[in-house]
Amino acid sequence: MTSELPYGSWPSPITAEAASAASPRIDGARFVGEDVWWGEPVPAEAGRVAVRHRGDDGDVEDVLPTPWNARSTVHEYGGGAWTADEAGTLFFVEKTDQRVYSVVDGTVRPLTPVAGHARHGGLEWRDGVLLAVREEHDPGLTVPRRAIVRIPVDGSAADDDAAIVVLVRGSDFVAQPALSPDGTHLAWVAWNHPNMPWERAEVRVGRIEDGTVGEWTAPVTGDRSVLQPRWLDEQTLLYLDDASGRWNLMRWRLGDEAPVASFAPADADTGGGLWVLGLSWYTVAGDHVVAVRTDGADHVVAVDPETGATAPLPVPVVSGVVIEDARGTRALVSGAVPGGGTGVWSVDASDGTITAVRESSAPWADEWTPRATAVTVDGPSGPVHAFAYPPTNPDVTAADGERPPYVVFVHGGPTSHVGPVASSRATYLTSRGIGVLDVNYGGSTGYGRAYRERLRGQWGVVDVADVVAAARGLIDGGLADPDRVAIAGGSAGGWTVLGALVAGDVFSAGISRYGVGDARALAEDTHDFEARYLDGLIGPLPEAEQLYIQRSPLTHAERFSAPLLLLQGSEDAVVPPAQSEAIRDALSARGVPHAYVLYEGEGHGFRRAETIVHALESEYAFLGAVFGFDTPGVAPIELQR
Repeated sequence: MTSELPYGSWPSPITAEAASAASPRIDGARFVGEDVWWGEPVPAEAGRVAVRHRGDDGDVEDVLPTPWNARSTVHEYGGGAWTADEAGTLFFVEKTDQRVYSVVDGTVRPLTPVAGHARHGGLEWRDGVLLAVREEHDPGLTVPRRAIVRIPVDGSAADDDAAIVVLVRGSDFVAQPALSPDGTHLAWVAWNHPNMPWERAEVRVGRIEDGTVGEWTAPVTGDRSVLQPRWLDEQTLLYLDDASGRWNLMRWRLGDEAPVASFAPADADTGGGLWVLGLSWYTVAGDHVVAVRTDGADHVVAVDPETGATAPLPVPVVSGVVIEDARGTRALVSGAVPGGGTGVWSVDASDGTITAVRESSAPWADEWTPRATAVTVDGPSGPVHAFAYPPTNPDVTAADGERPPYVVFVHGGPTSHVGPVASSRATYLTSRGIGVLDVNYGGSTGYGRAYRERLRGQWGVVDVADVVAAARGLIDGGLADPDRVAIAGGSAGGWTVLGALVAGDVFSAGISRYGVGDARALAEDTHDFEARYLDGLIGPLPEAEQLYIQRSPLTHAERFSAPLLLLQGSEDAVVPPAQSEAIRDALSARGVPHAYVLYEGEGHGFRRAETIVHALESEYAFLGAVFGFDTPGVAPIELQR
């Protein structure tokens, strides 16, 4: 029998501790002989990334034991921090010093020298060769220098940096190296400031002569985003190209003047924002290409590269899908399932046979997890896509006629994407009677290039208008209490939170995780990867300085009136604490209710279990304080003025 309680105050078995440990993110997966290894963050161990497999008894075991932490900081966001060979040698980047190490039979030894100025990531093992993206931060350099390098695996470079072979450099950024099966050619992705890789990037191909790449060619050039080269055979290169408006698979043969048009065109994206190294949206598995296609939700298909014939594969994932690796006709696929679990599955491209490798589900009954409803509303610039998650609790209901409070989630990036899977953070709220709307505002990936480019030159305008339109859709549809709609986001999502709060009154509270308040300060202080990102989002400096001033929420500090919670990491190199502290000071000056929490040792994105727990409980307590409901099991928060 259900009880009746006000929305927001529903008792829930989903604690912040349980939510912080639920559905761990998969950080790479590889076939190793007949075994499968995967990477997995461990919040209880300060968020370190362990590499794991299943032992003979079926239990999960660490291949990379504590305290080693496989985490790259190339581009600050890292990625591709580990790989392995067929015999079971693990290669990984250690977070603390960014050196590359190998692990054989439990023995860890360095492969690159002690050099505090060098970072590594995007590790790639193919046919006896270990490749990496190397980012050099020499004291004499005004900006980092990047290259694709070959690292000897015999340890000869551990004390001699000259033993590391630089295969190619010459562009501001490089990623996704792919060595041809005969070892004679290298393909890679390159781009230069002021572009980001989802705006304009090239796949380049060069012959390896005397150990390095001399001349190279680009199969296609122009205003397009070309990603993920992978060799089909010694002469044929596959890659992704969004010239049609969608990232689709393309094929090019060495020596041809032009690539073959997409052999499997689709009104969906095989590709996404190259925020981290090591991402893969397709792989070659036997006679097929196994690929993810995204149009709001993700699904996995097998494609015949000769005929273009496409067949769906019954992998249960619908969000955050990565095609990790292949062995014979089998491919490894990671991602999230509708019920909120994550995992790795092996799928046979020839017959669709599925095997679960690492399958995690939430530590609470399925009836507590809300199911996504795709929502589209009309915004000033066109349709706005989102996923709605209503309050979901099998034991409690609200009084007839009461409308629930809602939180509108705004993802970061802003070139990112959310799929139709409730995060543990969302479920923590919905189980307590608070609805969640996750918005893919204009600028998000997953809906084609035109949707992505809606934000070009309009950051702080289109994103704000879209989240406001999404919130008004909830209210007009009678789904949300118009007086209790909050907005929450991190990083670029925090910018949109702050912008929406100064733009109008549809939101009655805000939660900003390491959000941007001053665009000019961000342009001056942020790291090299995003140093020119704002050229496309707002305009180049100094010509567009007035736009930066006009768009920045801090410029309009007198408009802040809604209560605000600010959460920030002390070691954030992407959005430094000064941004949140300037917002805090502006709120104090106006007497606006607020709270500011600085987490020591955290960077851009929270990784430690104690931080994640405290942040979740702080958000819930904040919503209870400003929306007027009790927060059972969570202490009240003290708001400053």
